[in-house]
Amino acid sequence: MAKKKSEHTEQNLENVETALSKTELFIEKNQKTITYVVLILLLIVAGYFGYKRFIIQPKAEQAVAEAFVAEQYFAKDSFRLALEGDGVNYGFLDIIDNYGSTPQGNLAKYYSGVCYIKLAEFEAAIEYLKDFKSDDMMVGANAQGLLGDAYLETGDTKNAVKHYDKAADLAGNEFLTPVYLMKKGRTLEIQGDYDKALEVYNTIEKDWYGTREQRNIEKYQERAKLHLNK
Repeated sequence: MAKKKSEHTEQNLENVETALSKTELFIEKNQKTITYVVLILLLIVAGYFGYKRFIIQPKAEQAVAEAFVAEQYFAKDSFRLALEGDGVNYGFLDIIDNYGSTPQGNLAKYYSGVCYIKLAEFEAAIEYLKDFKSDDMMVGANAQGLLGDAYLETGDTKNAVKHYDKAADLAGNEFLTPVYLMKKGRTLEIQGDYDKALEVYNTIEKDWYGTREQRNIEKYQERAKLHLNK
C-alpha cells in the first residue's frame, strides 16, 4: 500500500515538473511578446490614473468653481439667471454643456429641473430631472417626487403616479414617504381610480401611524369610499 502511495506521489511530482518545464519553455519562446503585453498593460493603467489625476479631477474642481454664482442666483430665487447665467458667469445649463460628465455637471441637472419647475416650464424640468442620477436615497427621492409634480402639471397622471411611488419607496422614512404616498393617492383620484387611491390611504393609516398625513387620512378614505359606493 505504501509502495503504491510512493509511486503515486512520484508520478504527481513528474507531472508537476513536466508542467513547469512546458511553462518555462513557453515563457522562453514568447518572452518578447509577454514583455510587450506587460508594458502595454502598465501603460494603460498609468494612463488611466494619469487621466483621472490630471484631467478628470481638475475639470471636476473647475466645474464646482464655475457653478458657484449660479448656485447663488438659485438661493435668491433668480431662477432664469441661475439657469442661463448673467453674461459673465455660467448658468446651470452652461455647466451641463461644459462639465456634464463631472459630479457638478450631474448636480446641475437637478438644479435645472427645479428651476424649470419654478418657472412653470414643466417639459424642460422633466428632461433634466430624468437625466439626474444620485446614490443618495433622500436626494434621489426628492428628484423622483419633483418628476411626479412635473408630470402632474403636464396632465400625465400615469407617470406622476409612477414617480410618486418611486419617491415613496426611495425615501423610506416617516418624513417623506407619507407625503409622496398622499400625492400618489390624490393623483389616482384624479384618474378616477378610487379603489387604488383607497388602498394607498389605508397604507398610510396602517404603516405611517402618528404622521401628519395619517392623522388627516380619514377624510380622504371617506371621500374615496363615497365615490366607490356611487
